[in-house]
Amino acid sequence: MGRVSQAQAQENRQRVVATASRMFREKGTAVSVADLMKAAGLTHGGFHKQFASKDDLVDEAIAHAFAEHAAHSAATFEERAGEHEAARRTLIEQYLSVWHRDHAADGCPVFGFAADLGREPDQAARARHVYINGIRNRAARLATGDDDGMAQLCTMVGALALARATRGDPISEELLQAARTALAESGTKQSEPQQRMD
Repeated sequence: MGRVSQAQAQENRQRVVATASRMFREKGTAVSVADLMKAAGLTHGGFHKQFASKDDLVDEAIAHAFAEHAAHSAATFEERAGEHEAARRTLIEQYLSVWHRDHAADGCPVFGFAADLGREPDQAARARHVYINGIRNRAARLATGDDDGMAQLCTMVGALALARATRGDPISEELLQAARTALAESGTKQSEPQQRMD
């Protein structure tokens, strides 16, 4: 079998990063390199030609997931240019949906990588840096008035965690709805004119 061209090698690398991004969000970063390469349709031996270590792949997979989701969020806001509140509500509805609950591999990287990075606080400085910036950027998309969006993001991520943990029971969808309602009310209060207290 001949050598792989540079273009093919780059395409293979991108496929591994995209596959890892999805698998890590769904199953955690403990997924074996062998399983990952198999899912990408490549041989296990090809991994070390592409990556110095699994930690390097984790870094790239996290960066890929955040870039992918940033592009999706930006598209939502571009579709509703000048309508920040409508775009914010759309993001909340999508995030706290049954579809998002049931599709972890395509889901939010803030949620998807939280447990792994929490277990390994000293691991992968680059990954943590990307993760922290991702949190700040997502919160900024939710910001309204004097609210920096952090509490809203915490509500969304927490509700998603609880909904996934209780999937199969009616409480799962109740949790998603409760969070959607609370965030909708929060946005309405922020957009209401503040009454002066003289």
